[in-house]
Amino acid sequence: MSEKSSNSSGSDEDVDPESGHPVELGGVLSKWTNYIHGWQDRWVVLKNNTLSYYKSADEREYGCRGSLCLSKAIITPHEFDECRIDISVNDSVWYLRAEDPEHRLRWIDSIELHKVESGYGSESSLRRHGSMLSLTSAASGFSATSTSSFKGHSLREKLAEMETFRDILCRQVDTLQKYFDGCADGVSKDEFQRDRVVEEDEDDFPTSTRPNGDCLHNNNGSKEKLFLPASPKGMNGIDFKGEAITFKATTAGILSTLSHCIELMVKREDSWQKRLDKELEKRRRVEDAYKSALSELKKKSHYGGPDYEEGPNSLINEDEFFDAVEAALDRQDQIEEQSEKVRIPRLTPVPPGDAYSIIGTHRFAKQPHSYSSSLSSVELASASDDVHRFSAQVEDVVQNHMTYSLQDMGGDANWQLVVEEGEMKVYRREVEENGIVLDPLKATHAVKGVTGHELCHYFWDTDVRNDWETTIENFNVVETLSDNAVIVYQTHKRVWPASQRDVLYLSAIRKILATNENDPDTWLVCNFSVDHDNAQPTNRCIRAKINVAMICQTLVSPPEGNKEISRDNVLCKITYVANVNPGGWAPASVLRAVAKREYPKFLKRFTGYVQEKTRGKPILF
Repeated sequence: MSEKSSNSSGSDEDVDPESGHPVELGGVLSKWTNYIHGWQDRWVVLKNNTLSYYKSADEREYGCRGSLCLSKAIITPHEFDECRIDISVNDSVWYLRAEDPEHRLRWIDSIELHKVESGYGSESSLRRHGSMLSLTSAASGFSATSTSSFKGHSLREKLAEMETFRDILCRQVDTLQKYFDGCADGVSKDEFQRDRVVEEDEDDFPTSTRPNGDCLHNNNGSKEKLFLPASPKGMNGIDFKGEAITFKATTAGILSTLSHCIELMVKREDSWQKRLDKELEKRRRVEDAYKSALSELKKKSHYGGPDYEEGPNSLINEDEFFDAVEAALDRQDQIEEQSEKVRIPRLTPVPPGDAYSIIGTHRFAKQPHSYSSSLSSVELASASDDVHRFSAQVEDVVQNHMTYSLQDMGGDANWQLVVEEGEMKVYRREVEENGIVLDPLKATHAVKGVTGHELCHYFWDTDVRNDWETTIENFNVVETLSDNAVIVYQTHKRVWPASQRDVLYLSAIRKILATNENDPDTWLVCNFSVDHDNAQPTNRCIRAKINVAMICQTLVSPPEGNKEISRDNVLCKITYVANVNPGGWAPASVLRAVAKREYPKFLKRFTGYVQEKTRGKPILF
């Protein structure tokens, strides 16, 4: 989940100072791949309004593995994860994680800057593509749209008449405006000349009438400037009265035509309303179908994304979680059935003839160990024979299991019988701590034809673990403490939507020394969680804690007559106890249902495997 992002240009600036465009940004981000592989580091490049990713920086020359155009992208910082970014374009969603919140903020700012610079819906794009529409073009656009929208020959004709009236009216307005401008200019000149006459000296006043008639004496002997009245027609060549009559007729025609248009539209209102209602209903159905299809598509495309993983903020509810786990387990069962068909023929075949002709002698006699090199390496072990740094802890665990695990549960009301199949019984005691299910489980079983030594050996031996264990994805021995004790790290197969679990535990096999001759031969394998420097917890898996023990007691019935002991005389009583802290946030109902389903299957699968492996082979007590 770690991320190492860096600007490929080596600059901390987001904008190139020379060109003014956002610079290229590149670095390592964790990208959610799928629910199997989870988060994977990818080289991500932000350039030219496009976000691309490569498997690594070294593989850029081979081309990107995917890209998104940011023009219509929606960038969503995650509500709870401070390092996560979700980038969606239509139905495509990229889930990305940065190294820390600061790197995430830088990526978000850079992406937003590229998105704005792309011009999609930005102010700059409006300035480039927009313009002021003139009144005439707006009116023309309106009239053209109106004409094409309305159906019916009469209405189109009336609208055409209105176009004609509009042109006439516009010309008349221009003519009248010119006339009014001319009148305003005449008044201004008249006032200017009148002021000049008043200011002239009376001595200079002319006593004769001028030929042009501009200046004349009045009857009372005073002198004043006389002006000819301005004639609109003489000054501008406009018949004002005629223009006024035409203007009135034009406006009357417009009003009449509008009235006729209104009458036509009222008559058609009912049919239009019906058509509109039908179109609205069709649109509603189409929108509902679109939303439904989009919801299903998003559910299918995003199901399995990080938002549906196990966790306190998961989008999947408990019922859906349960159904998904059940479906995943069913698929695993089918795979196991197919693998069993392939695996069983490869088991060691039973020798021809009497299957029990090769038998062991009395249980206290020296037993042959030639049939299994790994089995022969296990010798009787007591506490003094198995010394290492965890010896004291192993001894405490063994003593606790021998003291409490073998107790009868018949009188304990806290133990509930949840499964009973033949000789096998599974009990559970419900325990929760901080919302996490910690139910101890205890199973008892009886298996014919195998000894406790053999069962414990195959349960402990890591060389054959994958032959019978189907829930493990991989495992390795971290440290060998002694011949009978190892530290094992293993990861379990993921059952989506639950998170993947891993476990680090010490596994020890021990023969429990009998205190008297009537005690049955008892072997024990205990697995309990420990810490180790070479197997630290990681973010990829949730570390589970376990304390598991398998206690096997061998019972031998006397053979008839002088016959030697065969596997028909051998019965092994198994007590299996498991205390598991799964960690995480899986629902309690899911954990209990899985435990109830998987533990019986595990016991039947394991004991059947041991019976197949030991069939026809000497008995090992």
